Amino acid sequence: MNLRGVAGPLRTVSFRAWRSLVAYVPGGRVHAFGGGAGQIGAILVVNLDRQPERWRRVSRELRRFKTAEGLPLTSLTRRLVAIDARDGRAVAATADVDAMYRIADQLYVRPDRRLAECFAEDEPVRMTRQELAVARSHVEAWKTIASGVDDYVLVLEDDVWFTPGAAAVIDRAWKVALDRCSAVGGPKLLYLSYSDAGGMAVREEVCDLLFRPARGLLFLSGYVLSRQGAETLLRAMPVIGPVDLWINYRFSDLGALALTSPAIAQRHDGGSDNSYSVLPFLARAGIVDSEQAAAPPDLSRAGPVLAWTASAERDGLAKALSMLGLRVRAFDGDEEPMDKRTLQRELASFDALVDPPLVPSAIAAAAREDPVILLEGGSRIPVGLAPERLSSRRSAVLAPGDEWSWDLLCGVLGVVPPADAFPAGSPRALGVFRSARHIPREKSAVRARRNSSPMDESPWVLPPTCGWRPAENLSRRPRKIGRPIIESPMTTATESLPSLVETFPGNLASFDREHIRYSDQGAELIIDAAQTGSRPYRSGAFTSARTFTYGRFEAEIRAARGSGLVTGFFLHRGAPRQEIDIEFAGTEPDQMLANVYFNPGDEGAALGYGYRGSPWRVALGFDATADFHHYAIEWGHDRIVWLVDHRVVHERVGWDPTPIPHLGMRLHGNLWAPRSEELAGRVDRRSLPARAGFRNVRVTT
Repeated sequence: MNLRGVAGPLRTVSFRAWRSLVAYVPGGRVHAFGGGAGQIGAILVVNLDRQPERWRRVSRELRRFKTAEGLPLTSLTRRLVAIDARDGRAVAATADVDAMYRIADQLYVRPDRRLAECFAEDEPVRMTRQELAVARSHVEAWKTIASGVDDYVLVLEDDVWFTPGAAAVIDRAWKVALDRCSAVGGPKLLYLSYSDAGGMAVREEVCDLLFRPARGLLFLSGYVLSRQGAETLLRAMPVIGPVDLWINYRFSDLGALALTSPAIAQRHDGGSDNSYSVLPFLARAGIVDSEQAAAPPDLSRAGPVLAWTASAERDGLAKALSMLGLRVRAFDGDEEPMDKRTLQRELASFDALVDPPLVPSAIAAAAREDPVILLEGGSRIPVGLAPERLSSRRSAVLAPGDEWSWDLLCGVLGVVPPADAFPAGSPRALGVFRSARHIPREKSAVRARRNSSPMDESPWVLPPTCGWRPAENLSRRPRKIGRPIIESPMTTATESLPSLVETFPGNLASFDREHIRYSDQGAELIIDAAQTGSRPYRSGAFTSARTFTYGRFEAEIRAARGSGLVTGFFLHRGAPRQEIDIEFAGTEPDQMLANVYFNPGDEGAALGYGYRGSPWRVALGFDATADFHHYAIEWGHDRIVWLVDHRVVHERVGWDPTPIPHLGMRLHGNLWAPRSEELAGRVDRRSLPARAGFRNVRVTT
């Protein structure tokens, strides 16, 4: 489980240059490898079919070293085809791997007080597709070893290199390992490469070269496994959770050994496309201050996309195109047909149009732009578009009954398929990618820059060239609502709105129960300087115990005053990240920040290209820190409305300037200190402690 940061450009270039030179320097003879008794007789390199360069690189590295007989290590090497996370069938449920594990498993390998305080030990965690693929790849290696003829096999991942002096260290350690384990037929598992989890591995020193781990080793990038050891692991299956965590539970059965200093390391010059299921939990506990986000695909070859579907019940194709990093507008087919000029205007804002109604002249004009054309069997093909004349290089035509796949779609677009499963899509009736925005006037771009904060440059926010600003003709009355399902005066802690013990990336404060206090006046969130811990401040927060999809969310709030402080009342979810915000910066108490984050995908997709959303500052006409006022968010599938003292102050519809979030979210209230000073300035410790008040929280769906 490699959670290394991305190497800096200078470090990457330096490392690559150094390894290029070392590639031609002999590494020496390693007597531990060979065809005799008590020797490591084979090497398995786990390598993806789509990464041939890694195979060539690791082969060059192995070629530097020789066996006891003087042959290059490549003479013992065999490539094991890795399971690809992008292959949905390959990472489907199997008897070999159980995708669900617990926070207790992470704590067993790497104990951490902050993680234990934030989450119960039985908190479930679902492995990512990448983790499932890695686990299954190693299981295949074990099966190969168990059914093979070699007593000992070195298993390598394909991004490794041998450290200086590795040959001598491995030889000496192997001799000691054979001697120490002679009574049980030799070593079953010997780590040549690992990471000590936070420097807290529980170990028993064997000698100056080896130790016996009880737990606390991460990574499986280089280890020697005996045939007997492979059989032991296979009998213990299924693998539960990330394989490098799970194998820690098997150390005792295997009599595991590890080098005191690893002889094999992972390269610094290759980015990893792995995704780690525990990372969001570590971020919420404040152990890491970053969230994992996939880089957006390179769409330079894609060009405009025009697609026509069979109008199924779900918007699978629109969502898939959006997950690939395209701005997608979908149509229902009953809109006014677009002429050439209107089509050009739409393509200035959107990368892909799904089911666009076009007049024949617009089809002819679009064809000159060499668009990617996607057609489903049974779709309403517009007049003037001849499927038989389409370029096979720039089009895909599905037969009736066929379904889209990443390989088919990404092959036409010329992009790398994502690891996430191809989406089923949101119900078409929700209209997630439909646009109901007004067209701004020419001068509105100037006004928008003056009033709003910078927006994301993500594919799920309209480009800056659109000059977005919110609608001026707001609804005058809030919608009628039914009976509330949560109604709390916030005078005491409740099961429906419990306090939080966690944090999030970019927050200088950690939340704990001591910094939310209840009284007849409601809940008071208090931020103060911390005496201990990794964050300089402590504060209070609460959240809803359940998630909601659409509804009205309201509270009476008195925001906190002070530089560097933000009071928040918002809806939020992760994987994919979606959010609807009300925030108050302590330096601008007469303004409210309304914000929306949108990320596409079915439940579990974690893209997260954006980081600021689409903020807009609303003038309140009063000081939000002086007294309580009533604030509300009305979230429906077709629009979001923000209210202050029961008056509509802000409203957004589809693609205004983002799609409307469509997945279940939790309600939150908090007081926090941004790491960035852009939002609220720098914290003035002299103003601490500071307080925000919440009362009469109500949720109606």
